[in-house]
Amino acid sequence: MKIALVQQSAGPDRTRNLERALDAMGRAASEGADLVAFPELAIDRFFPQRPDDPGAAALAEPIPGPTCDRIAARAAELGLVTVFNQYELGLDGRCYDSTPVFDADGSLLGVTRMMHITEYACFHEQQYYAKGDTDALVYDTAVGRVGVAICYDRHYPEYMRRLGERGAQLVVIPQAGAVGEWPEGLFEAELRVAAFQNGYFAALANRVGAEPRLTFAGESFVVDPEGVVLARAPEGEETILYADMDLSRCAASTARRLFWRDRRPDVYARWGERLATASSVPGR
Repeated sequence: MKIALVQQSAGPDRTRNLERALDAMGRAASEGADLVAFPELAIDRFFPQRPDDPGAAALAEPIPGPTCDRIAARAAELGLVTVFNQYELGLDGRCYDSTPVFDADGSLLGVTRMMHITEYACFHEQQYYAKGDTDALVYDTAVGRVGVAICYDRHYPEYMRRLGERGAQLVVIPQAGAVGEWPEGLFEAELRVAAFQNGYFAALANRVGAEPRLTFAGESFVVDPEGVVLARAPEGEETILYADMDLSRCAASTARRLFWRDRRPDVYARWGERLATASSVPGR
């Protein structure tokens, strides 16, 4: 299969941003892509860079909803599995950083909500997002089993392992990663390790472009189940990154042949029990 990662910026005109996303889907399909993925908050400015953005609430939409419906229709038109990301207004009245996943016929397979929410300079996400509290979802798509780790979730080995436990062959990471945010090479290194340890492909789609308080880096990339980088987009440029992958390689990966075989989940479970017992002892 061929994957396409849309590395693009989001300007102030939301309608224009959506049209550009739909156009990118068409260009990806014309290049033979089977799956297309977008960065975090694909058609919105990155409002969490301010702790008190007065216009953010108006950007939240239900899923399904107006934007979601346009993406679904385009996915069906092109026969393209699509991993999107948007600001969701949930039925519970709370807002989430959410990734709807559409199959090649445009059907909505489900919605992954970011589970771990950060809070530090220019990433005031706890001011806007409620915490997702579902399992780490893996979707049966027309191209294979696809999981999603939204931006900050990728830092948590427990989450990345759970996607592997649930049989992900490809993990897509919609990201909003800024220039200089982490030490050089680190965000790539951690996904290379996650892919190698869990035996799946990983594909990170990053935002790009200068916004008022942040400049997003781009540098989207794709990693195979042995942790080898298959493709990498440039820094600071809008582009669509393509990579070919054979998902059948997951079954024969080092992780699936060795690491998963030799795991000790029975022992790991007892660690949790011991920790709970220790923490309940007075004076501990």
